[in-house]
Amino acid sequence: MMLDLWLADAVVILHFSFVVFVTAGGLLVLRWRRVLWLHLPALAWGALVEFMHWICPLTYLEDWLRQQAGIAAYHGDFIAHYLLPVLYPAGLTPRIQIFLGFLVIAINAVIYAWLLYRNRRVSRTRA
Repeated sequence: MMLDLWLADAVVILHFSFVVFVTAGGLLVLRWRRVLWLHLPALAWGALVEFMHWICPLTYLEDWLRQQAGIAAYHGDFIAHYLLPVLYPAGLTPRIQIFLGFLVIAINAVIYAWLLYRNRRVSRTRA
């Protein structure tokens, strides 16, 4: 069914967007502080999925939708060709997953350290 295929593609886009948010969402926190309360749990979830070698529930949803559409494998469309290899790289090993988990944490640790540094600097100039 075509609707199931579109929904599966929408899940891939959502999944990809979530990965980007987990990786670089700290940059949004620099601009909008309230995003912190969304980003920290997302960051924790993303790192936990990598460290524990779990499969994200969005993957199961996407696979189920593709099965409902009668498609067993990805082929031909933009989303399958460009986004799926980012989410599901070939040769992903537990060691690489742990590295990715630490990489995501490190990227965001630098961003949050900069945010704290900037806040302290602003506080001192106001005092």
